[in-house]
Amino acid sequence: MDLKTAAINDLITSQIQTLFGFYKWCQSFTDPRVENWLLMSSPFPTLVFLALYLAMIKYGPIYMSKRKAFKLKWLLVVYNFGITMLNAWIAFELLYCGLKRNYNFICQLVDTSDDEYEVRIARAIWWYYFSKLIEFMDTFFFIVRKKTRQLTFLHIYHHSTMFAFWWVGAKFVPGGSALTGAMVNCFVHVFMYSYYCLAAMGPSVQKFLWWKKYLTILQLIQFTIGVVLGLHAIMTQCQFTRWMQYVFVCYAFSFIVLFSNFYNHTYLTESDKKKTY
Repeated sequence: MDLKTAAINDLITSQIQTLFGFYKWCQSFTDPRVENWLLMSSPFPTLVFLALYLAMIKYGPIYMSKRKAFKLKWLLVVYNFGITMLNAWIAFELLYCGLKRNYNFICQLVDTSDDEYEVRIARAIWWYYFSKLIEFMDTFFFIVRKKTRQLTFLHIYHHSTMFAFWWVGAKFVPGGSALTGAMVNCFVHVFMYSYYCLAAMGPSVQKFLWWKKYLTILQLIQFTIGVVLGLHAIMTQCQFTRWMQYVFVCYAFSFIVLFSNFYNHTYLTESDKKKTY
């Protein structure tokens, strides 16, 4: 082995050791209560599921291109009703336990103790993370029903990043100020999946569903409040994990941009746009 090859091998070994050291350092911040919970010990299962999800988006429509679309009417009703109930339970569990612990819903540190309500909060946030894996089925149903126009950048970005983002939340901060974002999002999802459940029942019910666009408005309000509260926490030096506050603000702002674009393209007619000029 010549000196150049040896130097390259040493450099690669050094970089691997550095990355492994960084990984171990990150792992040291794991909330000890969740370390042995399902999918929590390592990021790799989450990354595998995410890779499979993206592969499904790429190859699923190709597989379905020469096949008949599935109807799945009552499966969709049951699925959306189940997601609605799960989000309702998570939202009320977080609210109830937060009130029991006298949480400050704007700035609250994570309590890693084995207090009954703190463990329940951590478990509810884990279920919130896991619900994002279940919600990959939204995309699967679009594909097998050949509704590929629904596979927008917003849809894919939302589903994939929420699953990854909340692995971090459940792993490192399953409580504290993370509770507020998860709780509010679950309440919004109760309305959203209730709409999907009713819409899946067919035209006889769909004609009464006049409030679809208000779901988008509700989501925009949610993310705007999230950005405001996040900036407030940063400016008031809230001691909740600082790097996560910055990430949350940027992440919520990205949704404001994307949902605003979706609202403009979906609900504003040309005449509506002219009236705004």
